[in-house]
Amino acid sequence: MSHNSQAFLPTNAGLPPNYETIKEEYRVTELGKPNKSAVVSVPDHVVWSLFNTLFFNACCLGFIAYAYSVKSRDRKMVGDVIGAQAYASTAKCLNISSLIFSILMVIILLPMYNSQLLLYYATVGP
Repeated sequence: MSHNSQAFLPTNAGLPPNYETIKEEYRVTELGKPNKSAVVSVPDHVVWSLFNTLFFNACCLGFIAYAYSVKSRDRKMVGDVIGAQAYASTAKCLNISSLIFSILMVIILLPMYNSQLLLYYATVGP
């Protein structure tokens, strides 16, 4: 674009001003549909951890698993997929450990309770 002052000089009083056409190129790119492989769903195991916390909670493993599940959900909301997967994996291991430990405790303690109950009724009598 030339910056001359032809439009403001009195010599061009009867002529229209000299305008230059500006040609600018704009590139429009189409984004398209999002790639399905880029979207990663990380399970955070919050419901399972809450269940273990409320019902079994052997050695507080359910509560610790719940804390890791919440951390996993926070990492997922921030967008840190690797951190979310790490916390979710820890929460899953703690949930499995809590569930197995709780089931074993029920299997061991229920017969012991029944045997003590039978001994009590045997000594007291009907």
